[in-house]
Amino acid sequence: MMEAQKFRGYIGTYTKGDSEGIYFFELNIETEKIENIKPVARLGNPTYVNVSKDNQYLYAVGKDGGNGGVAAYRINKETGDLTELNKQLMEGASPCYIAVDSNNKTVVAANYHKGLVEAFLTKADGSLHPQASFVQHEGEGPNKERQEKPHVHYSDFTPDEKYIVVVDLGTDKIVTYEVNDGQLTEVQSLTVRSGSGPRHLTFHPNGKFAYVMTELSNEVIGLTYNAEDGSFREFQYISTIPADFTENNQGSAIHISRDGRFIYAGNRGHNSIAIYRVNEETGELTFVEYASSEGDWPRDFILDPTENYFIGSNQESSNIVLYRRNNETGTLTVLQSEITVPHPVCVKFLNY
Repeated sequence: MMEAQKFRGYIGTYTKGDSEGIYFFELNIETEKIENIKPVARLGNPTYVNVSKDNQYLYAVGKDGGNGGVAAYRINKETGDLTELNKQLMEGASPCYIAVDSNNKTVVAANYHKGLVEAFLTKADGSLHPQASFVQHEGEGPNKERQEKPHVHYSDFTPDEKYIVVVDLGTDKIVTYEVNDGQLTEVQSLTVRSGSGPRHLTFHPNGKFAYVMTELSNEVIGLTYNAEDGSFREFQYISTIPADFTENNQGSAIHISRDGRFIYAGNRGHNSIAIYRVNEETGELTFVEYASSEGDWPRDFILDPTENYFIGSNQESSNIVLYRRNNETGTLTVLQSEITVPHPVCVKFLNY
């Protein structure tokens, strides 16, 4: 459960420059500071990580030479250090997103470069069996540079874990799969606005709404979700950047507060976090304000277990940022901005 005043987490990075792989950190909520940052696993480009619900294992995407895939680690509950259990690597690019179910039985990964989603089953010790199945997406979008083929960017479980939702930036599709004993079967597909480039998805805590961040059109798409059949339907598109901003921007991550009242969306280029208030009756979003990312190319962010704090990562300026969050307004106030982590991407806390 919760330690008195500290919460532990992990940061996935690009291993260019000084980065060594996966980093550990602590958030001290008494002093309101990020502390004890240290490398805990050497792995090529562990850009996305996820922690099992029981906090025993961490799963990461990664590469080794010309091979890419997923890696499993045991978490030392005393020190936060990671012990490698095994890797499942194949020729070609590594995935960009990884998720694990609450029973720690199935791991799913999204592979942007290969345009596929894959599933792995775990062993009793938390290590990974070889790939159980994969689905290769087909098609393209109108953006000839970014949508020349499928680019699967997200694959994660629905709130009830009945389905897996896969977001494909290259084909403008959101696809729902069943997964049984590691076997993936498509059950639903929604095509969103042509050229929007959907990237990441987050569910509202009520399970009735979901929100998708687009990378190419810089919008949040509001969706209704049918938990019975796994289908989605659009009800809103809202921009994440100012109307007069004409420079390059690429949407990044999207997350929602636990109370379902606020959505946060990252802008790489505008270098901001867009904040929205959620209408809990209709699910519609209303823009609140922009918070500066305090760095270059904000890739991901997370709310801490109390949701009184918010941590953002800036990939190109190699810093993470600690904010205090106002739970009533959703707004963010910078507490620390010069926290050095080389090329950070994903930030995850242990489960408290």
